[in-house]
Amino acid sequence: MNAEILCVGTELLHGDIVNTNAQYISRKLAEIAIDVHYQSVVGDNPGRIKQCFETAFSRADIVICTGGLGPTQDDITKNVLAEYFNVEMVYDEKSFQHVKEMYSHFRKDFPQNNMRQAYFPEGSTVLDNPNGTANACIMKGEIEGKSKIGILLPGPPKEMEPLMDKEVIPYLKQFSNQVVYGEKLVVVNIGESAAEEMIMDLIENQTNPTIAPYAGAGKVIFRITAKAESKEECIEMIEPVKEELIKRFGRENAYVTETGKVEDKTAELLLEKNITVAVAESLTGGLVASRLISYPGISKVFKEGFVTYSNEAKMNTLHVNRNTLSKYGAVSEETAKEMAYGAAQAAGTDMGVSTTGIAGPDGGTEEKPVGLAYVCVYYKDKFSVNKILATGSREIIRDRAATSALDLIRSCIEK
Repeated sequence: MNAEILCVGTELLHGDIVNTNAQYISRKLAEIAIDVHYQSVVGDNPGRIKQCFETAFSRADIVICTGGLGPTQDDITKNVLAEYFNVEMVYDEKSFQHVKEMYSHFRKDFPQNNMRQAYFPEGSTVLDNPNGTANACIMKGEIEGKSKIGILLPGPPKEMEPLMDKEVIPYLKQFSNQVVYGEKLVVVNIGESAAEEMIMDLIENQTNPTIAPYAGAGKVIFRITAKAESKEECIEMIEPVKEELIKRFGRENAYVTETGKVEDKTAELLLEKNITVAVAESLTGGLVASRLISYPGISKVFKEGFVTYSNEAKMNTLHVNRNTLSKYGAVSEETAKEMAYGAAQAAGTDMGVSTTGIAGPDGGTEEKPVGLAYVCVYYKDKFSVNKILATGSREIIRDRAATSALDLIRSCIEK
């Protein structure tokens, strides 16, 4: 079976709210091997919503819709679905009591327009929503001799996600006897086009598993996905493909992480080896520290972060030599080394990490253009330095430098 996702809400079209619901639902459906071929967003207009339902059901067995289940006049998704299936809206006493109890819990008077939330398409299965007033529903019916399933979920992610996990996925599992499982291989030091070219023969001849590349700042991620009757079978199918990719890219450039994040692999190694670390950042302004401390348990080894943006801060906090700054400048290999060493000394850690560079859009010269950056790791009395020449916006340049610094930590530990 295949599914289509329809997200209702004018606020989504205007960009007031980021549509994370489609991403979440797609990921959950993929886990139970239900394909999603289309995603749509439509405003709170009954004619357009009905048209979207008609289009979605014409090409999908299952349509999962979020939004439009509230108490106001523009919350019309249930009515449109009932019209599509040619059934009446009927009163559900349990949902009425649910709404009353929720308002009692909020210590608010019950508005009469909330009665709308107690009506559902006739024949639908109502799903209790413990996190909001709007119950959800599943509607199954026949359209032109074909079985169709409509699933209506509330729009707020904190309400939608638990219902998807606890109600919808268990219900939909009966329509799929397979699972989909994937692993993410991070590739650094090789550009997206070059990396894809190195394995083009595998991509062109892929069946199951599949290989899908997508680029991030300073890295390329290859998602290897298999479909089988169990997760164990998927892992067995993925293993030889993964090993072939690592062989081609080189183990120094390619590694597996569950999340596809460089910082997660780096944090795992720091914790595994019990290596304490401090970070001194100029160009990245705290990005390296922020990405590291997003990893649970990192406080055992991450001791301190310094944002030393000015030359005075570099000298006063990290004891970078004034002559180094005068002779080589703040953006130089020499300054990066003294910053990394200074961070380790100031925090009393095994490792010091630094970043310095020109993020732009101004400030570059012919000798030191915008996008030039140096990242350095001081570890076991040795310095490792990466020189970067990045292009793109200020944000992209800073993000690439942070990724390079995080990967350099990994490389130094593994070597």
